[in-house]
Amino acid sequence: MIEISGLRKAYGKKTVLDGIDLSVAAGSVTALLGPNGAGKTTTVHILSTLVRPEGGSASVNGADVVKNPNAVRAAIGLTGQFSAVDGLLTGEENLLLMARLRHLGSSRAKQRTAELLEQFDLTEAARKPLSTYSGGMKRRLDLAMTLVTSPSVIFLDEPTTGLDPRSRHTMWDIVRSLVADGTTVLLTTQYLDEADELANRIAVLDGGRIVAEGTPAELKRLVPGGHLELQFGSASDAAKAQGLLTDSTLDELTLSVPGGGVGALRSVLDRLDAAGLEVDDLSIHTPDLDDVFFALTGEKK
Repeated sequence: MIEISGLRKAYGKKTVLDGIDLSVAAGSVTALLGPNGAGKTTTVHILSTLVRPEGGSASVNGADVVKNPNAVRAAIGLTGQFSAVDGLLTGEENLLLMARLRHLGSSRAKQRTAELLEQFDLTEAARKPLSTYSGGMKRRLDLAMTLVTSPSVIFLDEPTTGLDPRSRHTMWDIVRSLVADGTTVLLTTQYLDEADELANRIAVLDGGRIVAEGTPAELKRLVPGGHLELQFGSASDAAKAQGLLTDSTLDELTLSVPGGGVGALRSVLDRLDAAGLEVDDLSIHTPDLDDVFFALTGEKK
């Protein structure tokens, strides 16, 4: 649904995109993850025809973003970092305005507005001024306006920035529902848990380049950091276990052992069993997207 090849963009002497390649399958969520200035928003702006690339190519729904921008615009919806709703209008008026701008016609505009108000749980607030809306309500309205024409591809540029946890989870549920109906989503975010929750695939951008790409599970396997945590019933058993497992660290009754795979777990338990030591509880800790982000982008915790 989205194809990018060798995409380049610079502002003056600052290279923002340095030849990136990316493919996004239909009906999936792909997340662009990276620090500020990595090129995430520039990529979205090029794909949505707001910015012209200086090299490479990009197409959306089979249409080239440079050669056929009108076809691209007809296929997409864009929700930017900042809410695009009109604060002087009600929620219903905002949706009606967008519907008329997209040439839906009076009857269809009213019908589509009613559908979206219900879908986004805004019916009761439809005729209230936006000054009475919470941040989460404004963000839902913003996304609803993006969906007036039921686009096949949606770009979400940091859609939950500034939202409280409940509102973020509500937005996640909405995105999942859209994807279940066949919509393709390209998401930019700095929230690692958001990428982990929503994305089928993640591309990590740093310095204008894609430094890693894969499923969340594949990316987590790229970095070390897995360990086992073993809980013992007595301090003496924990100390004996530490003596057997020389790379381990002990914190009261909990022993941390490097290695997070099934093989490492089996080996540790076999050694403890041979020594007559019982483990009261255990857990396997694997690297998360925080570890991936810091390892691949050079950012510091």
